[in-house]
Amino acid sequence: MNTLKGLYAIADAECIGTNNVIEKVNEVVATGVKLLQYRDKVNSAAKKTAIARELRSITKNFNCRLIINDDVALANSVGADGVHLGKDDISIIDARKILGPNKIIGASCYNQIQNAYNAQAQSADYVAFGSIYHSSTKPDAPTAELKLVRKAKNELNVSICVIGGITIKNILPVLQSGADLFAVISAIFNSTNPGNSTKDFLKIVQEFDLTA
Repeated sequence: MNTLKGLYAIADAECIGTNNVIEKVNEVVATGVKLLQYRDKVNSAAKKTAIARELRSITKNFNCRLIINDDVALANSVGADGVHLGKDDISIIDARKILGPNKIIGASCYNQIQNAYNAQAQSADYVAFGSIYHSSTKPDAPTAELKLVRKAKNELNVSICVIGGITIKNILPVLQSGADLFAVISAIFNSTNPGNSTKDFLKIVQEFDLTA
């Protein structure tokens, strides 16, 4: 599914604040974002399920695909469009068995190209590299250089995603690296106007022909 491209909005419950997730996601998705991830490391399973169900409803209304971070069971139960997996999560192979052939599976590859080769071989639809820049959400994350992104773009057949500290001011080198997806958290959801910030990113998407 290498047609995945453009802005990838990451709604992180800890970063945004649990009580703000629904409102801010609604504002962001209404701008035309086509891919949203729900990441939640702080709430109970019951609370996460409740939020995820609301997000599923919102994203369907706006024709946006919903990805669940880490939790394959949750993604399956709410009818999400896919899941994003890290190194300590269920394997891509096992996730594919649960979710089926048509769901999106993304994989964190950090700053290791071999992780991306492995993820592609195991049926991942996109691979994510980062942190590209210093990230306030994950300050201890390893740094992935843009030359790694260019190498992955040349050698892999899946969509290439970049994440970590991306803002309007520093996104140009990321786009020039050939990345297909750029994941944004703080620069959207922690801005004074998430909707307007999202629109600014979407304008850049159009300029670089990365409209999903």
